[in-house]
Order: sequence, then C-alpha cells, then structure tokens
Amino acid sequence: MRRLTKKKALTLVKELDAFPKVPESYVESTASGGTVSLIAFTLMAVLAFLEFFVYRSTWMKYEYEVDTDFSSKLRINVDITVAMRCQYVGADVLDLAETMVASDGLKYEPVHFELPPQYRLWHMTLLHIQERLRVEHSLQDVLFKSAIKAAPPVMTQNEDSGTSLTACRIHGHMYVNKVAGNFHITVGKSIPHPRGHAHLAALVSHDSYNFSHRIDHLSFGEAVPGLINPLDGTEKVAPDANHMFQYFITIVPTKLNTYKISADTHQYSVTERERAINHAAGSHGVSGIFMKYDISSLMVKVSEHHMPLWQFLIRLCGIIGGIFSTTGIIHGIVGFFVDIICCRFQVGVYRQLSTDPEPDVQNNTEALVPTEDLPQ
Repeated sequence: MRRLTKKKALTLVKELDAFPKVPESYVESTASGGTVSLIAFTLMAVLAFLEFFVYRSTWMKYEYEVDTDFSSKLRINVDITVAMRCQYVGADVLDLAETMVASDGLKYEPVHFELPPQYRLWHMTLLHIQERLRVEHSLQDVLFKSAIKAAPPVMTQNEDSGTSLTACRIHGHMYVNKVAGNFHITVGKSIPHPRGHAHLAALVSHDSYNFSHRIDHLSFGEAVPGLINPLDGTEKVAPDANHMFQYFITIVPTKLNTYKISADTHQYSVTERERAINHAAGSHGVSGIFMKYDISSLMVKVSEHHMPLWQFLIRLCGIIGGIFSTTGIIHGIVGFFVDIICCRFQVGVYRQLSTDPEPDVQNNTEALVPTEDLPQ
C-alpha cells in the first residue's frame, strides 16, 4: 500500500505542473519532415533573394493630361545631309499662320554624302536599335532609365576642297511657334515674300537635282539622353531627279522625370510618303524634302517609380509565411495518404490495447500476504 501511495503522489505532482508541454508528436523528428524543412528554407531563401531584386528595380509610369502651354516656343533640332551642293538648297519653316521663320540657327556645311567606315558602323547600329524599338516598345523605358547619350560621333570638317564635296550637311536648331507648320528643304535659297515665301529655283539646273538624304537627327524640344527619335538614322535615295519626300509628323509634348534626368521634351510619330514629280502624268508638286508637323493637344508625363520599403517587407513576410504554412499542409496530406496506402494504421493493436482489462491492484494484495499466515 505504501508503493501505491507514492505513485499517486507522483502522478498528482505531474498533473499540477503549470508549464505547458509540447506534445511529443510535434517535436518528433522524421526523415520526411527534415527533407521538407530543408526544401522549404531553401525556397524561402531563393524567393527572398529574387524579391530583393524586384525591390531594387523601377518602372515607368505614363500619365496623360491636356497641354495648356501655347505661348512658349518650340525648338526644332536638325541634322540632315542632302546629296546636293549647299548653294543649290535652302531650308526654312512656314507655319500654319503663313509666318516664315528665320533659319539663322541652321548651318550649311559641304561634306561627302557617303559616310566613312566608323560613321557607317554607328549608322547601322542606330538602324538596328530603331528596328528593335518598333518590335519591343518596352526597350524605350530602359533607355529612359539608363539615360544613355545616343549622339553620333562628331563629324569633322573635310580636308578636301569645296569643289569635290557634292553634299550639304544642314544642322542646327530653330525656334518656331507652337502651331502646325512645314519644315522643308528644296531647291534654291528662300527669300521673304509678303504672301509667304519663295525659293530661287530658276537658277538651278534640273540635272543638279538630287534629294537623296540622310537624317542623322531630328527632334523637337530639349535634347534628352536616352531618347531615340523615329527618324534618326533614316536614309533615302531618290531614284530620279524630280522626286518629293514627305514626312507627316505628330508631336506629343512630354515631361520626363526619372532618377537621373528631369526635362521637358517632345516625342513624335511619323508617316512617310514619297513620289516622283511628273506633271504630264498628273503628279504635281515641288521636288524636295517636306516635313509637315502638327502638335498634339495632349501631354504625356513619364515618371520613374520605385517600390516602397513597407510594401517590400509585407511581400517578404507573405513569402516566408506562405511557404511555411503551405509546406506543412502538403507534408501532412502526403503523409496521411502514404500511411493509408502502406497500411501503417495499426487499428487492431490500438483496439486490443483499449479492450485489455486494467490490472486490479486489490487482487494483487494477496501477493503481499506472508506465506507463514497461510493455512497448511
């Protein structure tokens, strides 16, 4: 009876333990559990590492609003080479109000039309970039964020005499009114006229006409690093002397705001057309290069954005907590089905243990009676 009393006392002390105990099944170490834990922690580390790169990256946001600025001037940046002598061609701008803009900011430089090998390589690279921009429009966002200065090498003066230089490079900039207009390069120098303007084309022989040209650069507004314009690198060869090249341009005011640059510039889209001038066939007009531009009433705001820190921390917690919970659920479900398939549930053993009678302590008291007291 003394042993029974000590056992009950020990059981009572164990039951009075106020500290919570973790069930043994929760801390049971198994090979499958260790494997799942290793996979889960590896996946957490990889996804957290990739999420850090997402946090470091930025994206471009485009917003549209009405352009209310009509009083400012529009800057036109030009760098065009025409396969004619400089004394035979003239360039100017005539806007929608029949106002002729002085082209004092343009320079006429005699050059060769064919490019040297190093400049031809740059020209081919620019054409390849233009081709990729037409296919992958998101490439322009990369150029905006990188702010790469996409200017061609500086063309130096040719050492040959002016008589051997058969082409003319027209480069510089002009300030025009913010209305639709026509920038054109045609035969003869322009002269002012009360009703517009005129060109002295009568002094130039038709045999000298050759409006094959190369547009190294044409932009509107402030020059922005990373902005490649649609007409940059365009090269056209005229099949005959009397030929007209037309470019219909739609200009869109753009405010660019990135972590590297902030500028007010203009983007544009263009539609090209060319035809031969033959009055006998009904194709009338004037030989030359005509760029008719119009300004859109909408303005585009392009800004670079970055993920905030609090959003990164929330996404990181979601990744870690989601993987931890998901792997635990999957491990439990897979283990349950494996136990069913492999018949590991020993239901009969548990049933036998539950039906066995508990030992009666009172019946065992006979063993405690001394043998001396037993009847002979």
